Amino acid sequence: MEINQTRSFLLLGFTEDPDLQPLFFGLFLSLYLVTFAGNLAVILAIISDPHLHTPMYFFLSNLSFADIGFTSTTIPKMLWNIQTQSKVITYGGCITQIFFFFVFGCLDNLILSVMAYDRFVAICHPLHYTVIMNPWVCGLLALGSWSLSVTGSLLETLTVLRLSFCMSMKIPHIFCDLLEVLKLTCSDTLINNIVVYFVAIVLGVFPLSGILFSYYQIFSSILRMSSVRSKYKAFSTCGSHFSVVSLFYGTGLGVYLSSAVTSSSRTSLVASVMYTTVTPMLNPFIYSLRSRDMKGALGRLLRRAPSLNDGLL
Repeated sequence: MEINQTRSFLLLGFTEDPDLQPLFFGLFLSLYLVTFAGNLAVILAIISDPHLHTPMYFFLSNLSFADIGFTSTTIPKMLWNIQTQSKVITYGGCITQIFFFFVFGCLDNLILSVMAYDRFVAICHPLHYTVIMNPWVCGLLALGSWSLSVTGSLLETLTVLRLSFCMSMKIPHIFCDLLEVLKLTCSDTLINNIVVYFVAIVLGVFPLSGILFSYYQIFSSILRMSSVRSKYKAFSTCGSHFSVVSLFYGTGLGVYLSSAVTSSSRTSLVASVMYTTVTPMLNPFIYSLRSRDMKGALGRLLRRAPSLNDGLL
């Protein structure tokens, strides 16, 4: 049976137990605030400190913005539903969530691959770094990442608009996950599945292959270095990025492997939470703890904050 597309979906979330709702509200509110504040601090530190006006930190600011958008797409709606004791999300709201979830998710992926290329040039071609990674090229790489992310997300979203849905509108998730939404449709999903795999290959597999190739070249170049100090400096240069890449793809693969291995929606839900909330929250800490320049910039930003507040008062 088909229904009118003006109907709403129900986001079932983790549990229907009212006693546990305040616990989940406090937990996810804390995660969201830490994620938002941490990534915003990284962006402000990079903007305010001239020493950080380099390609690596320019791409890091884009990554932090993508992480803010990634969590803001899903967590505020979940918190609102818990606070109002409602599970409803409108059809339009669900489509909007799917669109922005893919925009910022793909952007995360592409920016990480661009950052890997930046580290490849810095370590393997240091004498030509400033020529290759000039501001014009960096701007094109960032713009290209944004354009591909929006295009891929439009393909995913527009193919959902053609679907009709059955009477069951319950999504066992905290947000409108595309794969869960496709399970509710009465329409043929062949086109949707083709688009999902196409976007996953173009905006997922290809960037990951580029990252792996970049790090193969980086490690090969490091092993050829004769100086231990040079090796340590090269490893420290790409250490933060490698940690973030491992965390991002480790949790991301966990989502899809858990979906493939088990039919349990709860297992997929827990894996998705790691992917969509924990990873964006940890990224600023990884870069702040491993980068002396970033720690210095954040310290100067925090010291300037009280003086700015006094000036406003």
